[in-house]
Amino acid sequence: MNRLERGLASLGPNRKPAAGAPRDPPVENVVTAASVGLSPSYAGTDQTLAMKLSAVSRCIDILSDSIGKMPFYVYDVRTRQRVEHPVTELLSLRPNPWQTPFQMRKQVEAERICRGNGVAWIRRDRNTLRPLEIVPIPWGYWTSQLLPDDGSLLYFIEHPFTHEPITCGRMDVIDVMAFSRNGYRGIGYLERAEEVIRTGRAAQEYSASYYQNGGQPSGILRTDSDLGGTVKVKASDGTEREISKKDRIREEWEKRHAGPTNAQRIAVLDMGLDYKPLSISNRDAQFVEQSDLSVADIGRFFGVPLYKLMAGKQSYSSNEQNAIEYVVGTLHPNAVIWEQELLYKLMTPQDIDRGLRIHGNLMGELRGDFQSRGAWYKDMRENGVLSVNEIRELEDMPAVDGGDEHYASLNYVPLSVWPKLSEERAGSGAGSEG
Repeated sequence: MNRLERGLASLGPNRKPAAGAPRDPPVENVVTAASVGLSPSYAGTDQTLAMKLSAVSRCIDILSDSIGKMPFYVYDVRTRQRVEHPVTELLSLRPNPWQTPFQMRKQVEAERICRGNGVAWIRRDRNTLRPLEIVPIPWGYWTSQLLPDDGSLLYFIEHPFTHEPITCGRMDVIDVMAFSRNGYRGIGYLERAEEVIRTGRAAQEYSASYYQNGGQPSGILRTDSDLGGTVKVKASDGTEREISKKDRIREEWEKRHAGPTNAQRIAVLDMGLDYKPLSISNRDAQFVEQSDLSVADIGRFFGVPLYKLMAGKQSYSSNEQNAIEYVVGTLHPNAVIWEQELLYKLMTPQDIDRGLRIHGNLMGELRGDFQSRGAWYKDMRENGVLSVNEIRELEDMPAVDGGDEHYASLNYVPLSVWPKLSEERAGSGAGSEG
């Protein structure tokens, strides 16, 4: 703990910021309505815009749910056994009065994915500095400042439930970070996938526009009459406005024939009007059906296999292998980020010196069908890797008497002892014949 953090800890975790304390403005995500070229009807926050894409929303849910449901506990690296510890209650029972452990971790992980930093404030006991609560801080409720004198990081936080202002150092904040260029500001997946999200949203808007017009291409209204000049139109509020005759005819036509509810209605034309529909090219028609391409691109950015997004070819064997690859390639690195951050911020140096660690159990995600899981356990037990009780622990079952013994087969022995074992076996065979 550096000088700044020791000073803040000595003042207590509820230290309020001094008047006029400098605050960095939150880093704005580049994915905005304007940057993706969408109409004002899609105005909103960058995260809201992106999550209108079902693939993006599903990826965020899958990744944050995986961390949210993962069991985290304290264990001893020397004995490889779980140990009772005050931190275990925060990780598995109640991190704060408002949320369950699942809700807390899901919220922080979702912020890490979307914004680049998932932040939670640690409320500590004023005397012992033992963690009492872990409170996730939403984006917009915190800023951080890197102090130039010694590189310390200072956080300015507004408590999301009590709205109390809090100033604290790095050790009082859990900050799980995505990819970062400077070491303290993460870059969210939404920013990294900006081009893919822009393409997906453009395709979605095009598709919506296509079906709002009844799934029909646009057309041309033709007449030999002169449509020059203007007409006055009365609005619903009683006011009048002046528009061209062409705009008047266009508005009336779209009012009666545009949209899915007006599809296939019979048109009655006067004034010598003639309607000629414009043909739609095969390329334009297929564009509406190209959503699978953006789904695959989004899945690659988030590291989520297609079968979890209800896309791509589905087969049991390939999906099972994809599930394993998801755990190993995507979930495991995320779990390590959490394990290392929780260990450094929640455990004391004395706990670490005793060999205590915080572990996230990935076995829940790795479990396949009963047959393959049973075969794996059988191999691990027969080769002496796992005992019966270790297998039962992985299955969340209580230990049994005699279940701590490890067994190994004598079918495979070192060559150095093979002559001796052969002679003993031959001698025992001769004695039995006599």
